[in-house]
Amino acid sequence: MNREINQYGLWFGMAAFCANGAFVVVQTLQLLRILTYPYDEILIYGTSLCIVVPFLLEMLALHHAAPERKRFWSHAALLFTVIYAVFVIANYVVQLATVIPATLRGNAGEIALLVQTPHSMFWDFDAIGYIAMGIATLLALPVFERRGIGRWVRIAFLANALVTPLIAFVYFYPEFSERLLLLAIPWVITAPASMLVLALWFKDRLEAQAPAQQAGASVP
Repeated sequence: MNREINQYGLWFGMAAFCANGAFVVVQTLQLLRILTYPYDEILIYGTSLCIVVPFLLEMLALHHAAPERKRFWSHAALLFTVIYAVFVIANYVVQLATVIPATLRGNAGEIALLVQTPHSMFWDFDAIGYIAMGIATLLALPVFERRGIGRWVRIAFLANALVTPLIAFVYFYPEFSERLLLLAIPWVITAPASMLVLALWFKDRLEAQAPAQQAGASVP
């Protein structure tokens, strides 16, 4: 079962990393005005939505892989990952399934409350989600050893947690602008790096298990 958990952590971690990478590409193309409405928002919300479930399952695998004495922290990290998932899924599904189709039909006025614009309700949903993600990576730090691949996971998770105040500032500063959005650029490195390095942590555990299994298989 431990091997299966490590495999799941690796697979879902790589899926989350790839989805996050796709989001970064789409966000860059939007800022460069290469993508325009509605394709920019469809792709941004779509790639963002693709991050959520793999990352949630990666953190679930972490909780099950954590040593018993450290599961308080892995459980706490999982709870904040669930908060992230609930808020951002609610936002992205509403934008993709309701707001964008209504806007394309010319009915934007009827669903104005649902549109994610700076300091709107769903803007705040997005903010809560990504702040919760940062807290999750902070709370997970005690799970990892300060050596080997665990050290690199700690560095990546801490870096992502330290970016969280910048995320909060960008979302809640009274006057939003694209220049202000640039303050959150470190997140496009720290978030995918966290998902990737955690996936490599699971890979390292799988490789460590392989010699023991081979030795057991060779015993007559």
